[in-house]
Parts: sequence; structure tokens; C-alpha cells
Amino acid sequence: MAPMWTPVLDSLPPLALKGFRVLILFAAAYILTLVLKRVVKALRLYALEVMTRGAGRPDVELEKRAATFAGIFRRTGAVLIWLLALVMSLREVGFDIAPILAGAGVVGVAIGFGSQSLVKDVISGIFILIENQIRLNDVAIINGTGGLVEEINLRTTVLRGVDGTVHVFPNGSINTLSNMTREYSYYVFDIPVDYSEDTDRVIGIVREVAAEMRASPQYGEMILDDLDVLGVDRLGPEGVLVKMRIKTLPIRQWVVGREMNRRIKLRFGEQGVRIAQPLMRLKALDGGPAGAAAGVDREELRRIVREVLEELRNQERAGGS
Repeated sequence: MAPMWTPVLDSLPPLALKGFRVLILFAAAYILTLVLKRVVKALRLYALEVMTRGAGRPDVELEKRAATFAGIFRRTGAVLIWLLALVMSLREVGFDIAPILAGAGVVGVAIGFGSQSLVKDVISGIFILIENQIRLNDVAIINGTGGLVEEINLRTTVLRGVDGTVHVFPNGSINTLSNMTREYSYYVFDIPVDYSEDTDRVIGIVREVAAEMRASPQYGEMILDDLDVLGVDRLGPEGVLVKMRIKTLPIRQWVVGREMNRRIKLRFGEQGVRIAQPLMRLKALDGGPAGAAAGVDREELRRIVREVLEELRNQERAGGS
């Protein structure tokens, strides 16, 4: 028995009938794209569940890699679906697609010979995925430019900088790649203190702050280990530089570091720890001809120096209060 809409279709003009069939093809392609999106998402969640079964918490590294491959499969599948729908639509409206496909093959071979950079980009993109160099939501530095990895395609990698700028890199042009959030991260503290301070006391204060942070429910899960004290790194005009670092979950180092900086500043103020101030050397000219030629008054210079020093002391008292 023929479907009840068959008489309606038979009564349509040929051109309208072809247009209706093309519309059905594109609607089917749209529905298949939605289905593909849901299937890829379900497969990603199932794969993550199987690979992390028995673990205490989700594996961030596996989640990133699964999201990266899911995005590649989804975009590639969508392109193939729409290309197939386009070819079938051309055939439906009466175009002979055999010459078109043969011409596309010839054009493809010509592009393959002429566009070596395109082939290089695609091959480099495949190796980036296979070697798991970067994943979606990593923070990476590519060719000296840093940002959050928003897209990884076979041909390009897309970073978004802190200021919102989008940076697009052809994979074949990536010469240096630094992944700042693979497996774990460190936040490094460079704390300059005054020469009069006891560095062991300063280290003890920072250790206390780090222990409090690790014991807090808000930041404890982000911190993976105790504070790692690297020691006194440098003695210079900016003071005694004490270097430390703390190990965190990937991409959480800045959240932990900013909060620790805030707490360290408050604790230093409470304990009277003096942050180093850059040293300034002023050479006063004598009252000889050079001083007179420069129009320098020694008493005026002394007054200015006293005012500057007094202002620095006031700022230090305000910071400690």
C-alpha cells in the first residue's frame, strides 16, 4: 500500500518536487548532525566512566584528552555528513555528479602537490593529537604566545589570551610548545624581603600560610603537596629574594597563588616583616663650579631626600597597619 502522501507528491511540479527532496536531504543532514553530537558526547562520557572506574575522583587529564578527540570526531563527522548531503542534492536537481567527483579528484591531487604547507599542517596536527602534547582547556605557550587552548583542529590550534585575544596557529608552524597544565602545575613565589629580616622566620611564616590553605575546604583540593622551599635565590639591590613553589592541580596554580599572595601580605603586616624596597643611590654635588653650574642647592637636595624617606616610612606603616 502506497503512503497517503504519495498522491500529493505526484501532483507537484517536477521542479517543486526536486526542491522538496533537497529540503528533506538537508533536514536529514541537520538531524544526523545533532544525533552525531549526542552519540559522540555519550561515547566520551562512557569512555571516561570505564577508564576512571575505581578511582577516587575524575581524572582531569583523561577528561581533557577525551574532550579533544570528541571535538575532532564531531567536527569531522559533521563535515562529511554535509558534504554527502550536498552531493546528493546536486544529483537530485539533475546535475551529473560523476564529472564533478572526477574533477574534485584531479583538483585534490593538484592541491596536494601545490599546498605542501597544508599537508604539513594536517600531519603536524595528527602528531599533536597522537602524542597528547596539548588538550582542550590546557594553558599553553606556542611560539612565545600564551593562552587557553580553545580548539585543536587537524590544521590549526586556537589559543585565547588573558585579554580575550584569539591566536590561531597553523600546526605546521608550531616551533615551540610549552604545556603549563599537564598532569600538575606549580605556582612559584619570588618574595623579596629586607636585609634586616631573618629568612628562616620568613620561610616559617609562609609555610604556616600554605598549611592553612591546604587545610581549608575551598583550596585544599587544589593543592597537591606541601610548600616546596627552594631557598634564598638571590642577594641584590631589591633585597633578599626567597624562592618557593607550591604544587597544584592543572590550571589551578593561579587561583592558589593569588590567594596565598593575599594572605602572605596580610601575615607579613601582622608579623612586621618588611618587604624589600629598591635601593636608591643619590650622589650630592658639592658647592664647587660643577654644582653651581648645575644650579644644585645642597640644602634643598637634603630636604627633598628627607621628604622622600619620610613618605616611604609612612607608606610602610600604612601597609603594616
